[in-house]
Amino acid sequence: METVTLVMLSGVTLGAMYALSAIGLSLIWGALGILNMAHGSLLAIGGYACFAIITYCGLSAFWAIPLAVIAGGLVGLLLYVVIVKHMFYHPAFETNIIIATIGLSILSENIILKIFGGYPFRQPLSVEGGFRIGEIFIPYQNVIILGVSIILILGAGAFLSRSRTGLAIRATALNQDAALLMGVPIRKVFAQLMIASGALAAVSGVMLSSVATLSPTMGDAPMTKAFIIVAVAGVRNFYGAFYAAFILGMFEAAMQFSLGVRFAFPAMLLLVICTLLVRPYGIFGRETINRN
Repeated sequence: METVTLVMLSGVTLGAMYALSAIGLSLIWGALGILNMAHGSLLAIGGYACFAIITYCGLSAFWAIPLAVIAGGLVGLLLYVVIVKHMFYHPAFETNIIIATIGLSILSENIILKIFGGYPFRQPLSVEGGFRIGEIFIPYQNVIILGVSIILILGAGAFLSRSRTGLAIRATALNQDAALLMGVPIRKVFAQLMIASGALAAVSGVMLSSVATLSPTMGDAPMTKAFIIVAVAGVRNFYGAFYAAFILGMFEAAMQFSLGVRFAFPAMLLLVICTLLVRPYGIFGRETINRN
């Protein structure tokens, strides 16, 4: 029983971290159709921004986290202004944006490497200690990550469903041409989505680096898993990405215990392939029907 509980706790923690990575990606991939290959770099930027603010500026976490989130949002806005804005109406946009964001990701990683070096740092934000339930020790950091993940998904969901801006985003995701005809400021919505995605990625980077280490490539693995989660959940299903993150997190934790860490990720990929063969539009997605 203790082993099962430990596996479940590990799976919940993994799911929370995956959900944090997938939230921002789900927003822009679902609404704009942008496969942002620089999403992992945004995670790294958030983590390093928090590290620099605490270490070099001497500010507390109370200021470091909001400033890191602002930095992520500004980078997201810069990505829109410099790249997305000029490419969006090009016929080959979906292909061009992948190539452009791959280049941006490489550039960002090299800039971080030049400024901070390749030596992995420990995030000073991490919270020490924990509590016990019977014989099981639960670190406070894991509880914080789970709490932040739940708060973000509930907050983003409420924003999308109850605010005017959220309504405009949902209309744009369903049909951009119809939204434009109804007076929705499409370009403004695009910019807002890029800012939100960058800010959420920064939060994810701060949380992930608090349990691992900071490195220029720290966002690569979370980015890969975020892509998998969004595809499995269904590209336009925001809450589905949250549920899929925990499902895959639990599955990976079980595979790590039964098969070993080396085979956990390949087993998860095999599960994803089988899932998409059965439901190519995602577990929580809906099949699109075109009526001519």
